[in-house]
Amino acid sequence: MWQQLTIRVRSADAEPLEEELLAAGAVSISYLDAEDQPVFQEEPGSTPLWDNSVLLALFEQDTILDELLERLRDNSAIANAATLAVEQVKDQAWERSWMESFQPIQFGNNLWVCPSWQEPPEPAATNILMDPGLAFGSGSHNTTALCLQWLEQAELQGKTVIDYGCGSGILAIGAALLGAERIIAVDNDPQAVLATLDNSQRNGLDLSQFHTYLPEALPESLYKTPADILIANILAAPLIVLAPHFMRLLSVNGKLVLSGLLDTQIEDVMAAYSQWIDFSAPTLDAEWVRLDGTRKA
Repeated sequence: MWQQLTIRVRSADAEPLEEELLAAGAVSISYLDAEDQPVFQEEPGSTPLWDNSVLLALFEQDTILDELLERLRDNSAIANAATLAVEQVKDQAWERSWMESFQPIQFGNNLWVCPSWQEPPEPAATNILMDPGLAFGSGSHNTTALCLQWLEQAELQGKTVIDYGCGSGILAIGAALLGAERIIAVDNDPQAVLATLDNSQRNGLDLSQFHTYLPEALPESLYKTPADILIANILAAPLIVLAPHFMRLLSVNGKLVLSGLLDTQIEDVMAAYSQWIDFSAPTLDAEWVRLDGTRKA
């Protein structure tokens, strides 16, 4: 048996609190999202946290926690001292327990995202093998789901697809497995580019048709022969700033798919593209939005 201490904490104050818990005998510390808030890695090499986190500290069964709990109740870093709780947890294979929390997810009729250690529920379907990791995109977040749903019903045969802000590569890999002829995966984070390459190999893709780039390394040929589809699941502010750049990369009558924005940001993002794109009605999932449309002739 172990003792697990649960604390709600402002993430800006988490590091010194973590040090205090380790000094008090914690053998492991984990962070969970306290408010279902997505975070995006805006700077290469950074490890962002949510604004508010749930911190789980694991202690051996015989550790006396009374003095620690008393100090924590007076600690201004604790978001709500009333939420402090200690529970008894059984010893278990922690790695296996963590893995079992991730299950296959279906998108549309014929597309699944499956952890690589599980057998796909429908082997004959299009199955993306994707493990959770640092790079954003495992299929569980609304914005990724919205993009995968669009890809599942799109006509991709023979098309060139750009995934701008590829993260884990889940959208680029999905497009390739669904029939796209050429994939261009772009991210400003070298870790994401490496993750995309690794995941593309895990999914058995032909790397002669699957290319990854940092933005500054995009070849000039892409601007001379623009893509048929450009999909970007990032944030509203960069979507707006990148609008002219995206139009250089998208062919006339090409399809544009944008996500990562909130319903309060629809008008601003659409306005940034209005001179180039005829948009369909926005598609919402909770407060998250997908915009898709066709480049005007």
